[in-house]
Amino acid sequence: MSHEDETSKYKLDRLLTLEVARVTERAAVSAARMRGRGDEKAADQAAVDAMRRELNRLPIDGTVVIGEGERDEAPMLYIGEKVGTKHGPKVDIALDPLECTTVCAKNLPNSLAVLALAEDGGLLNAPDCYMNKIAIGPGYPEGIVDLDAPVAENINALAKAKGVKPEEINVCVLDRPRHDKLIADIREVGCALRLIGDGDIAGVIHCTTPEETGIDLYMGVGGAPEGVLAAAALRCVGGQMQGRLVIARDDQYERAERMGITDLNRKYKMEELASGDVYFAATGVTDGNFLQGVKFEKNRIMTHTCVMRSSTGTVRWIEGEHTDFKKFYLD
Repeated sequence: MSHEDETSKYKLDRLLTLEVARVTERAAVSAARMRGRGDEKAADQAAVDAMRRELNRLPIDGTVVIGEGERDEAPMLYIGEKVGTKHGPKVDIALDPLECTTVCAKNLPNSLAVLALAEDGGLLNAPDCYMNKIAIGPGYPEGIVDLDAPVAENINALAKAKGVKPEEINVCVLDRPRHDKLIADIREVGCALRLIGDGDIAGVIHCTTPEETGIDLYMGVGGAPEGVLAAAALRCVGGQMQGRLVIARDDQYERAERMGITDLNRKYKMEELASGDVYFAATGVTDGNFLQGVKFEKNRIMTHTCVMRSSTGTVRWIEGEHTDFKKFYLD
């Protein structure tokens, strides 16, 4: 198939594969310079500055639908901000320039720079609130797990589909007091638990390669914006995910209403969180189960990036070796 044939078949150009990788690479390197320095704000700002600069070089007419916050809260990469050269397809963008700012500041595992790009209207414009989630990787019958099913029922169903005993299923959960009952229910089944301090997006993505990460199932309440980014990744590899917004404050109700969300109890399927032709890219900032962190050497910078595309089901692992250091500094 020629390049012209492929671009006519899909709305987004395949050349964006490398372009989105460059965006997360730049953000990751900038954030990595602040690893272990204890300054979360400085690390996040470095990643935001770099990601915004690279996004504005892309041949797209992009709108940030998941970003650093609303315009009055974030001066850059705010929800509704227009990015790109404006010469290209209209796209929705969900981003987290530095997933796990605390992790980066403490130089702990699994900090990432993350970006999802989809056709116009393809990403849920989720308010900045919590979302209850359940996710598994590819290779299972549709509907094998359900957000509203009891914990034991979900684990037993997944174990049966995988052909193992329930206690051989590994579950990833954010280590939070709100999950005390969930953790107890999982342990009652006899499963192994991977408790993570931060990294909601990485936690879900771990389900995509259980043979490498040891994670079969993700459960629990985390950020709603992170849920959209995680759903974009799962769309690309054929996993399954469901989510429901958890709104507790009046300002969150108002924000959801402004974003056009009227059914606050709706259970979203993965395809409703991220639809159409979707790209997902993540670059490691610190070493983790999913990606290696940025390595600074005397004559080169090494990056480790994963880029996925839903319409082709392609997953690319890119080990970047960069010798031109100037490109990582702001103009």
